[in-house]
Formats: sequence, structure tokens, C-alpha cells
Amino acid sequence: MLGLTTDRLALFTLASLVLAATPGPVWLYLISRTLAQGRRAGYFSMFGVAAGLSLHATFAAFGLTVVLLAVPFAFDAIKLAGAAYLLWLAYTTVRGAGFTFTPQPLESVPDSVLLRQAFVAAVINPKVAVFYLSLFPQFVDPSTGPVLGQSLLLGAIQVGTAALMDVALVTVAGVLAGWFAQRPFWLQLQRWFLGSAFGVLAVWLALTPRHSSD
Repeated sequence: MLGLTTDRLALFTLASLVLAATPGPVWLYLISRTLAQGRRAGYFSMFGVAAGLSLHATFAAFGLTVVLLAVPFAFDAIKLAGAAYLLWLAYTTVRGAGFTFTPQPLESVPDSVLLRQAFVAAVINPKVAVFYLSLFPQFVDPSTGPVLGQSLLLGAIQVGTAALMDVALVTVAGVLAGWFAQRPFWLQLQRWFLGSAFGVLAVWLALTPRHSSD
């Protein structure tokens, strides 16, 4: 298909599944959303993450990622912007509690806001761009077909496998969320739990090196 052999596609799909099953920032984001705001919030956040990954995969396929990361300090600038955005999410999440430790229930968030926040959080993570940039060349074979078509196909496979894993993750977390929802004390502490998760993600992103070997 598009010059990619069945064996190469199968190997890439397996690699994508292994990567999707590896705990990381996306897991923390989706689990915290689901536990704090329910399965519906988790699913819409998952759709937002998938859209963000799709954009990164498309940019990488068209070579735009190479151009972006070639700009001096672009990686660090995007990374710090992403950390600042997550800190802003943490701030807005706990703001309703008046920054006191008096338990306050967490109000619901519109589906469109959940989609947007998850999409932005995924897009402004430069590590995702570097991931696609380093992964595609290992499987694309210019001698057997168009590089763009092969890259887009690989991106679709990776996003699809990640989405399947995320669906399973949110579904399981949704079961736990139903159990937590019956505990009044948990309902009062949701705001601080979710805000803390965003804060941890912000620090995680800010401290992420450009290369995994750094």
C-alpha cells in the first residue's frame, strides 16, 4: 500500500501499539480528566488529543516540522509555551476554590472546551513533533512509493492505534470515576486533584529534553 509492504506496516502498527501502551503525559491527562469529570469528559479529551496528534503527523509528513524545529530555540519556546498553558489550566481549575483548602465541587466543562483544551495541550507539546520526525524515516522507503503518501498513512495508523488505546484507558478510568462519584468527599476534592495533575504535566513538559538521550 503506497509502497509500504505488509510486513513493514505490521511492524509499524506493532511499534505504535507498544508506544501507545507506554504510560506518559497523555495517560495522566486523560485519567485525571476522567476521574475528576467523568467518562464523557475523558472521551472528548481523547478526541482533542487525537486531533492534536493528527495535526503533528500531518506537519511531519509535509516536512513542516523540520522547518519549525530548525529555527533556533523553537523547541524550547514551544515547550515553555505548553508548560505555561498547562499552568493556566491548573490555575483556572482551582480558581473556583478561592485558593483555599476548603473543599469545593468541580463544575462541569462544556464538551467544546474539553476538545479545545486537549487539542491545544497536544499541539504545543514539541516532543510529539520530534517523535514523528524520528519515527517516520525508519519506515518510509522513498524507492517504493511517494514519501508524502507513506508518511500520511503511517501517521493515520499511529493516531488510530493511540486512539484505540486511549478509548480503553478512558473506559477503565470511567468505571473508577463512577465509584468515586459516590464518595462525597472525593467530589469536593476533584478541583484540587485535576489542578494538581495539570501542574504536574506543566513541570513534566518544562523539564522534557529535546532528545530522549539527553
